[in-house]
Amino acid sequence: MAKEKFQNFTSRLAPLRMDNVDTDQIIPARYLKATDKKGFGEHLFQDLRFEEDGTTPKPDFPLNKPEFKGAQILLARENFGCGSSREHAPWALLGYGFKAIIAASFADIFRNNSSKNGLLLIELPYQDVDMMHGDVLEDPSKEASVNLEAQTVTWKGQQYTFPNNPFMKKMLLEGLDDIGYTLSFGNDIDEYEKKMSDRI
Repeated sequence: MAKEKFQNFTSRLAPLRMDNVDTDQIIPARYLKATDKKGFGEHLFQDLRFEEDGTTPKPDFPLNKPEFKGAQILLARENFGCGSSREHAPWALLGYGFKAIIAASFADIFRNNSSKNGLLLIELPYQDVDMMHGDVLEDPSKEASVNLEAQTVTWKGQQYTFPNNPFMKKMLLEGLDDIGYTLSFGNDIDEYEKKMSDRI
């Protein structure tokens, strides 16, 4: 079915200087009762963001700092999204307001789930990601520009190219999920079915 088409954008980065962030850290299992995509964003990184009472923000967690409020790009590190195969993780990230994640590497299942749900994953060399973390800590107001068609991120005047599967890129740019992609071949399917019926 149709989703919102991915649009190029410019945003500040919210840094999460952690390796091996798993899907249970992204959205804890106790919040997975719903099957609707709405509402997961408020519990993104719940146990990392809040104290044990579940409501008191941890002041040192980046998403709780005012300088990173409203950032649409999460800057992670290595092996982001490891753990279970739950689709709720990209739902929570999108629900919170992130449109893209920059990291040195991503877990494969998380990568697939993210592309199906409209979340862009930008994989860059570790040294570039590490450099960006340093830049953001020095000046949180810096912004990155994301261009999916060109597969580039512009940061401090320099362009960084990232890989992207052509099929996943098409799905993001056209706002399609698996069903929507199949339906985009409706005319071809109708023509094939007509040919087959004529042969009977």
